[in-house]
Amino acid sequence: MVREQYVNTTQDSSVPAPVPDSIYKIGIYGWRKRCLYLFVLLLIIILTVNFALTIWILRVMWFNTEGMGHLKVTSDGVRLEDGESEFLFPLYALEIHSREDSSLLVNSSENVTLNARNEKNDVTGSLSVGPNVAQGNAQNFVISSNTKMLFSADDKEVVVGTDKLRVTGLEGALFEHSVETPLLKAEPFKDLRLESPTRSLSMHAPKGVFVKALAGNIEAASNMDFLLHSSEGLVILDAETVRLPNLPLGQGGVSGNAQGLYEVCVCPSGKLFLSKAGVTSTCSESQEC
Repeated sequence: MVREQYVNTTQDSSVPAPVPDSIYKIGIYGWRKRCLYLFVLLLIIILTVNFALTIWILRVMWFNTEGMGHLKVTSDGVRLEDGESEFLFPLYALEIHSREDSSLLVNSSENVTLNARNEKNDVTGSLSVGPNVAQGNAQNFVISSNTKMLFSADDKEVVVGTDKLRVTGLEGALFEHSVETPLLKAEPFKDLRLESPTRSLSMHAPKGVFVKALAGNIEAASNMDFLLHSSEGLVILDAETVRLPNLPLGQGGVSGNAQGLYEVCVCPSGKLFLSKAGVTSTCSESQEC
């Protein structure tokens, strides 16, 4: 504790006041003062460099009051006015769309993958487009045009919702199992061909099968038997001319038939053959049955 002595004197006294025994200097001197100035100078330099770097980053990134360069931040979200965007990590967004006067281009050197996730962060659907293959995984795959469904596929069936399905390949369409359709039609001036190279070909309909050629012929060829069977109804051949050119000729009949007339005979088994015509039927004289 500093101890000092004071002497009371009158106003008119000329005796000087005593000087304190001890005098202390208040402040920082010596090497401490130099270190403090050096620290303050270093702090000013760091602040100046940080300020300069902040200004440089703002200038390079084109920060402004509306966003960053061509990237505008609006009430509806983030909008890129012009240019390209590059994402180094996954992008999470609710909606991505282009401007009305331009298309949306998604480009990648490897592949582009779009994933849909549920609340548990599980992938419920994905679409991956790679250099060699495009693959999609989902419970249902639907292609629509406005409000009309064009194509739909799931694990049970594939539905084509268009009015017409065209197959333009040279080999046509190959079906390993049955096909169900209300109409099978060829293009104008083109042939319609149904073929099964190694197995049978069958057509079934509960109310009938209708085959029609408006401007051509209908041909049915078989290497073995060609059967026309009706369980309850009739088999009707309705035409101006019905020809059976290769029917076998029976051994019986009238000899010396100069007119070349024949009659068609039917065996109990249903076999048809020709017999030379006479005044009466000559079918019973033949032994073709």
